[in-house]
Order: sequence, then structure tokens, then C-alpha cells
Amino acid sequence: MKYTKLGMTDLNVSRICMGCMGFGDPKNGQHTWTLGEEDSREIIRHGLEMGINFFDTAIGYQSGTSEQYLGRALKDFAKRDEVVVATKFLPRTAEEIEADISGKQHIEQMLNKSLQNLGMDYVDLYIYHMWDYQTPLSEIMEGLNDMVKSGKTRYIGISNCFAWQLAKANDLADREGFAKFVSMQGHYNLIFREEEREMVPYCKEESIALTPYSALAGGRLSKLPGETSRRLLEDSYARLKYDAMADKDGVIIARAAELANKHEVSMTEISLAWLLTKVTSPIVGATKKSHVEGAAKSVELSLSEEEINYLEEPYVPHPLVGVMAQNTVDSAKEKHVWTIGNQKI
Repeated sequence: MKYTKLGMTDLNVSRICMGCMGFGDPKNGQHTWTLGEEDSREIIRHGLEMGINFFDTAIGYQSGTSEQYLGRALKDFAKRDEVVVATKFLPRTAEEIEADISGKQHIEQMLNKSLQNLGMDYVDLYIYHMWDYQTPLSEIMEGLNDMVKSGKTRYIGISNCFAWQLAKANDLADREGFAKFVSMQGHYNLIFREEEREMVPYCKEESIALTPYSALAGGRLSKLPGETSRRLLEDSYARLKYDAMADKDGVIIARAAELANKHEVSMTEISLAWLLTKVTSPIVGATKKSHVEGAAKSVELSLSEEEINYLEEPYVPHPLVGVMAQNTVDSAKEKHVWTIGNQKI
């Protein structure tokens, strides 16, 4: 495993971040394909054995059970100061807005609950999961700054936003002396490259770490066309994101398979090796030990400039999908609700 600094922080993170959305009680959340606790513990322990020290979860994953499983496993298998733990908070609910719970109160309550789930006194990175149009940005940034000052989180990050939103937030933090976002977690992989329009160059200019999710496109970049898996069959959210462009994406997936055969490695290694040339630490989910091994091996693989160009050449523009398709003022104000997969929040 190789390691790097997370943006301009002092956090030393593995080049692969283990995504924990696949962990959690399948009877207690929005996904049916997630692992129970014993299986989750085995994956987490194997990740640690492979040198992964960076773990990403969220209070919204399987009603908090992902956080619980991760926290208990890390307590048993690792020293707290040797791992970097990130979790995320959701926007205020309609019920909280009706009850006049402020953005600052909401953030503190969310983080306290996450710390309880994790069994930890602090997290290393606390992430604004998706833009909240119902709450003033000043309340969000002040609330996050309070959590940094309190020692409950060391740094803050953001996910699922546009470049102008990140720029606006960090400009406000600069003016008010608040903590700034040090990382950006967006939807970015070999078959979905819309972040390259503005977010990637902006973060590079500002030394903001890129830690993209869906690094393997819900498994599509790790399998030959026609191959399937339980997640591919049951993950309705991933199908929503990728099915409409499957024919166009298939050309790129076939090229990844071709290069995997050439290098005698897995498609996972090819797809992640490409992404590692662009970002700090991609978030890679794992529900089998082999998934962890493929991700870890990708760090050692180097692609030539010609191979990178060969993978990139067939790409065509994609429409916004998933959470980012909802990230508009009109959508948020009309619905007063966000969704993660099939779960309304």
C-alpha cells in the first residue's frame, strides 16, 4: 500500500479508502445486498492487513449500522490513532425544519449520534453529505466550525455538490475564520467523468483532496459485459445511475477488460489504476476479500500515457444522475426531501 496526505491536512491516508456502504444490517436500511456484522468485520480486518487505513461511512448507511459495525471492528483490530475515519451527515429533515431545529443544532446532534454509533470520541473527517437548500450556508459552516473547535472532528469535507457551491462555502469560511472543506467526495470513475468539467480542476487549484465514490461504478468496471453479481441485480440506485448509458459505457468497459488481459491483472486494477492518476484516494466498496485485494493491488499498477488515452477516448458526456440530479434549488424546495437509493431523508 502507498500513502499520501489528504489535501493540505496532516492526515496520512492510504491511496485506497474502504467505502463502508456495503456494511450494515440488510433488514435495517435501504439496501438488501449489504453484509451483516461478522462478514463486515472480516472485510475490515482484511483491509487493515492489506494496509488500508482510511475508512468512509455515513449515518445514512443502513440506519447507522454501518457506523456501528465499523466502529466495533476498528476497536478490535486497530489502534485509533493509526486509522483515519470519515463519516457524513444528512440535511435537516422536514420534521426538524418544522420544529425549528437550526442547522447548528442539527449538525451537533448528527455528529453526536455518529460518535455514539462508532464508539469514538472524534472522527478525522466529517463530511457534508449533500447540499441543504433549506438551511442557510452560514449555519452549516458555523456548525461545522464548532465541531472542529470542540475536537469532535479534526477536519471537514463535502460530498455531492457543484464546484460553485464548494467555492462559495470555502469563501464564506475564509471571511468568517471558519474551518474550510479540505476534501471533496463526488461521483467520478472511468465511465462517469463529469467532475472533470469544473470540480477536478478547481480542487487541484485549491489543493482540495478528491476522494470520489462509485470508483468501480457499482461493480460495472470490475466485470466483463454480461457478467453479473448480487449487487448488480439488487442495487436499484446503481442501475438508476448507469443503465441509461450502458451501451456507450460498454465500449470503455471492454477496453478496460482488454488492458486487464494484456497486463494479466483484474479489471478492478485497471479501472482503479486509471482513477489513481486523477485523485487522492478513491472510495472503494468491498463485500468480498477478493475485492479488497484487487483494490490494494491497483496501487502498484502503472498505466502508460497511451493506455490512459485509450481508456478515455470513447467517453461521451453523461447527464447528471443520482443525488446530483436532485441538487437543484427547485427540486429541493419542491420536495423537501432527499433520497439515498430508495430511502427518503
